[in-house]
Amino acid sequence: MLRKVLIANRGEIACRIIRTCHRLGVATVAVYSDADRDALHVSLAGEAIHIGPSPAAESYLRGDKIIEAALRTGVDAIHPGYGFLSENPDFADAVTSAGIRFIGPSPDAIRAMGLKDAAKALMEKAGVPVVPGYHGTEQDPDFLLAEAERIGFPVLIKARAGGGGKGMRRVEDAEAFREALVSAQREASAAFGDAACLIEKYIAHPRHIEIQVFGDDHGNVVHLFERDCSLQRRHQKVIEEAPAPGMPDDMRIAMGEAAVKAAMAISYSGAGTIEFIADASDGLKADRFWFMEMNTRLQVEHPVTEAITGVDLVEWQLRVASGEPLPRSQDELFISGWAFEARLYAEDAERGFLPATGRLAHLDLPEGLARVDSGVRAGDRISPFYDPMIAKIITRGPDRQTALSLLSAALAEVRATGVTTNAPFLRRLTIQPDFVEGWPDTGLIDRHLAELTIGQAPSREVMALAAVKLCGALEPKPDSEPWDRLSGFRLWSQASDFVELDYRGQHVPVSLGSVGEGAYAAMVDGRPVDFRLSRLGAEACLLEAAGRKHRVHLVCGERDVTIFGDGESWHFGLIDPLAGEDETADGGGRIVAPMPGLVKLLRAAPGAAVTKGEALAVMEAMKMELTLTAPRDGTIAEVLVSQGEQVVEGAVLLTLEPEPEAGEPKDG
Repeated sequence: MLRKVLIANRGEIACRIIRTCHRLGVATVAVYSDADRDALHVSLAGEAIHIGPSPAAESYLRGDKIIEAALRTGVDAIHPGYGFLSENPDFADAVTSAGIRFIGPSPDAIRAMGLKDAAKALMEKAGVPVVPGYHGTEQDPDFLLAEAERIGFPVLIKARAGGGGKGMRRVEDAEAFREALVSAQREASAAFGDAACLIEKYIAHPRHIEIQVFGDDHGNVVHLFERDCSLQRRHQKVIEEAPAPGMPDDMRIAMGEAAVKAAMAISYSGAGTIEFIADASDGLKADRFWFMEMNTRLQVEHPVTEAITGVDLVEWQLRVASGEPLPRSQDELFISGWAFEARLYAEDAERGFLPATGRLAHLDLPEGLARVDSGVRAGDRISPFYDPMIAKIITRGPDRQTALSLLSAALAEVRATGVTTNAPFLRRLTIQPDFVEGWPDTGLIDRHLAELTIGQAPSREVMALAAVKLCGALEPKPDSEPWDRLSGFRLWSQASDFVELDYRGQHVPVSLGSVGEGAYAAMVDGRPVDFRLSRLGAEACLLEAAGRKHRVHLVCGERDVTIFGDGESWHFGLIDPLAGEDETADGGGRIVAPMPGLVKLLRAAPGAAVTKGEALAVMEAMKMELTLTAPRDGTIAEVLVSQGEQVVEGAVLLTLEPEPEAGEPKDG
C-alpha cells in the first residue's frame, strides 16, 4: 500500500479521498490557494501546502507547483481527483517523470480518450457502437454545416476536448447553425484551450447511461454496472441513480461488455467511466445505445456505484496504484439495492440557476438520513473562483421507491443560509411524476422547468411567524416565558406590534398581537391570521393554524430570518421604516453583473440602438457562461467595462439612455 499521497484538488473530492486514505493508514498532503486557506480539506489532511493565488489557473491548474509540493513533502503518489488536472496527460507525464506515481490511467490512455473525435474512431475500430455523426478534424464552418445537413437536424455540436457540457449546443436548423458553432467554439476554447468541435445526430428521447470500469496493471478489467445520469440541465448532471430504471438484462450485459472492450482497447488501468447515449423512444433496447465518450478519472457520481456494489472506489484506486491486482473479479461483483445522488449547489433556481456566492452563515446537512460528501462547513465562503458545490447527498434503499423517498426526505432537511441553494428544486425533482415512475431522460427538466423552479409561496401563517421572530417574541427572557413579549399592559386593547417584512423584494406589513400563551392574532397584508406556536428546540417550532400542525425551522440573522418547512425555504428581512427608497432606480436603464465574473464578450458600443432581449454581453462565472440582455428598447449611453475584465457582483456594465418622458418625442 502507498505510504503518503498528495491530493491535487480541493473541496468535496479532496475530503472524500482524504477520508479513505485515513481509513487505510495512508498519510495525506493537501494543496490550497489563497481562497482555500481555511478550507475543510486543508484541516483534514496531515499536511497542507500553499500553491498560489485564488484563480485556478494560478494554483490548482499549476502542475509544476503541485509537483514541487509533492517533492517537498516526499509523497509516493498524487491523486488528481476530478476536474482540474485529472485528465491532463502532460501533467500525468510530468508526475511520473518526477518519480511519483500518478493515481490514474497512463498518459497514453488519457490521450487516446481525451479528444472525442479520435476516441470515437478508436471505439469504432474496437467494435464499440458509436453515435452517427462527423468526428473528423475539418473545422471549416461551411463544411461542418454541410455535414450537419447530411446527418439531419436536429444535431448536437460538441467540443472535441473536455466535458461537463462545455462547448455543447443543440441546433434545430441550418439557419441557427453558424451562431451556435461560434458560441460552442468560443466556450470550448476558453474551457479547454481547443476550439475544435464535432457534429452528432441529436437523439430525440435520450437517456444518458454510463458504465463504471476499473482496470489494473496486470491486464484485468471489470465493470461495476451502470449509472443513469439522464436528469440534466444544460448538459450538467443533477441527480444520478444506480442501477438504471427499466434496464433489461440483455442490455445491461451488452453495455457492460462494450465498456470493458473499450477499456481494454487502450490497456486501461484505474477508475474510468464509459458514457453511452441510449434511445429510449421505445424503451431501453440492447441495440439502441452508442458510445459518447470516456472519462479517464473518478466521476462526481461514483458514490451511487459504491452504494450498490459495496466497493470503495477510492480504495481500489489506491490499491491499483500500489501495484495490486483488482480486489474482485467480474463474477464477484453484483448489484444490491438502489441508490441516488443529488448535487447540492449554491445557486438560485428561481433566477435561472444563477450561481450564488457569499458566506454560508448556517448549514445543516441530513447526515442521519443519507451519506453526505461535502467540502464546506458553516462559516465557509462560497467563492466565485470554483464550482459552487456544497455537498453530494446519497441515499440507498432495497428498491428504487425507498431510495427515492429517502432522498426526498433528506433534501427536505437541508438548511442553509447566507447563500441560496438548489435544495427545493432538487426535492421537487424527487416528486416529479415522470421521474418517480422511472422515466427520466435528458429533456425532462427543460420540459418541466417552470413547475420545478417556481417556489411555493409562503403562507400567511409563515409570514406571521417571521414577524413574531423578527419583533423578538420568540426570544427567551430571564424570569419570563419566551412568548410574553406581546402580552404587556395596554389601556383599552391587547398588546400588539407592527413590522414590515421584505420577501423577495415585496413589502409585507404585519401587525401582531398575543391572545394567550403561544397563541397569536395577526393581520398579514390586511388579512387576518390566527395561529399557535410551540417551541420544539433551539430552531424548531410547531406551527398550528386552521386545524393543521406542521414542523418548521427558523434560522436567524441580525435583521432577517429564514424559515424552512415542507421542503421549501423562505427568507424574510426586516424593513427599516426610516430608510428611503432606492435612489438608483432608473427604469431598467442599467445592465449589471449578477455575480462576480469575467466579461468574455461585449456586443454594444455607445450610441448603438438595441431592442429588448438583445444579447449585449457575455460573462463567465463559476464554469458557466451568462448572457446579459437589454432590459428594454433603447440606445447605449455608456460601456463601463472592457472585454476580459474581471468584475464584482452588482458592477454596472452598460447603461441605456433615459427613456423619454410621457409625451416627449423620441430621438430620430
